[in-house]
Amino acid sequence: MSTPSILEKIVATKRGEVEARRAGKTRAALELDIAGLDKPRDFHAALRERAAAGRPAVIAEFKRASPSAGWIRRHADAAEVARAYAAGGAACMSVLTDVEYFRGRDEDLITARSACELPVIRKDFVIDEYQVFETRALGADAMLLIVAALDDARLRDFSALGRELGLSVLVEVHDRTELDRALAVPGNLLGINNRDLHRFVTRLETSEELAGLVPDDRVVVAESGIHDRADIQRLQAVGIHAFLIGEALMKGDDPAAALRILMGVAPN
Repeated sequence: MSTPSILEKIVATKRGEVEARRAGKTRAALELDIAGLDKPRDFHAALRERAAAGRPAVIAEFKRASPSAGWIRRHADAAEVARAYAAGGAACMSVLTDVEYFRGRDEDLITARSACELPVIRKDFVIDEYQVFETRALGADAMLLIVAALDDARLRDFSALGRELGLSVLVEVHDRTELDRALAVPGNLLGINNRDLHRFVTRLETSEELAGLVPDDRVVVAESGIHDRADIQRLQAVGIHAFLIGEALMKGDDPAAALRILMGVAPN
């Protein structure tokens, strides 16, 4: 028997987590929470406007840890980092909420969004319809759907449900086969993850190879492995202008300054 990949382990853990959450709060209760929320901030528009102008549209990520890096910034304050990202010129923000593998928590998303005006995407592993309602109920403006974790029916249904709830939906792929599946689903945001979620090997060539195959009506977001200004310029050369960046911003003491350097913006 082959050893389960990291993604397979995460999904297996997530199944149990979802059942525990469902037992603690029903879908009907989530829908009541959603009914009391303000309209989501427009995550897609925030990226599209900058990308259309050829400027780096950065989704700055709040991430305490990851399976590949371990602890990145154990005691980071979500509100403090969110304000720094807004000051540094981020277009949007991403918050990890996966507990077991990324040491995230729902409270980080709630806190971060309350501390800034940026549209916020919930970064987690959505494998069940319940999580789509949960994502909106937490106050997120967007959600991530990972093609490698979903069959075609769930990918289509979850994407449609997310849009129905007012969420922007970032559909993430890792290779050509997944890209073909993603493009069969209506949408306007396409993430290309340079990290292979089965082996956690990262290569920017993944974005370079797939970017030209994405229709112009979708904003392409390069994810993972973006560490410096040269990486952004390299990806801009193949027409990518939106980037999800976490580790490079979370490692230092000044996320705002790190973000400005990555974007090529002069310090204040």
